[in-house]
Amino acid sequence: MNQRMMQITVLTLFPDMFAPMQESILKRAQEARLLEIKLVNFRDYATSKHKNVDDVPYGGGAGMLLKPEPIFAAIRDLTQPCGKRRIILMSPQGQVFHQEKAKLWSEQEELVFICGHYEGFDERIREMVNEEASLGDYVLTGGELAAMVMIDAVARLIPGVLGEEASAQEDSHTTALLEYPQYTRPADFEGRQVPDVLLSGHHALIKRWRRKESLRRTFLRRPDLIKTVIFEADDYPLLEELALEHVEIAPWKTFWEHLLPQPKKRGTKFEARGSKVGVPPSLKGLSEE
Repeated sequence: MNQRMMQITVLTLFPDMFAPMQESILKRAQEARLLEIKLVNFRDYATSKHKNVDDVPYGGGAGMLLKPEPIFAAIRDLTQPCGKRRIILMSPQGQVFHQEKAKLWSEQEELVFICGHYEGFDERIREMVNEEASLGDYVLTGGELAAMVMIDAVARLIPGVLGEEASAQEDSHTTALLEYPQYTRPADFEGRQVPDVLLSGHHALIKRWRRKESLRRTFLRRPDLIKTVIFEADDYPLLEELALEHVEIAPWKTFWEHLLPQPKKRGTKFEARGSKVGVPPSLKGLSEE
């Protein structure tokens, strides 16, 4: 069975900025025809003598705005997609990009990124897009860097790009939990030892240790993510251990006690409830720090 190839098209005034897209994993993905990245300089679609793509805003104001004509013409000139196409405008006003968005985009046949520069866009350009996306709550000089980050995050989720599918599945933010600590040789580096459990060869104990460390890291580093975690039945003993080991985690005990598995009416198996319960008021500040 042939694997599909995702098409990514970037409309930009600075195509040379995308040279890193021809290195490492993304380079191999393109050579394997799992991914194609096409760069379109929309200045080529400007019709004025000096190829102007920006102009002063009506009503006055600082800076220059990108004109609608070149971007409209560039998008209309794209080859008709054979499947699902999504046009994305890089904008600080857009929704903040996250792992779940990367997963949704990786299921498209084609993504089109529009990278702006200068003060902003003529408002009519927004009529051409499906959504606006932001890398975070700050402003960059242009959309190129944000687009590269998003392309990288999406590309690694395309089947075959990473080689080992488990690599993407175990990443931080894929399951709402941060990834557990990892080690390689030597087992002893300047007195810093690899945890004994990882050298034991006992797969069940290793799996338990990794899950506990993922929970630990998430509670201590990103407690805001805990609200979205679906706890497994085997997590609750680990949570109790963590509450004893960390004063920072102990206040969360009242939160997960609401989620403890309830025994079924028949049989002896327990059914774990997902953490859809809101964070108790006493913990809201802690979860949002």
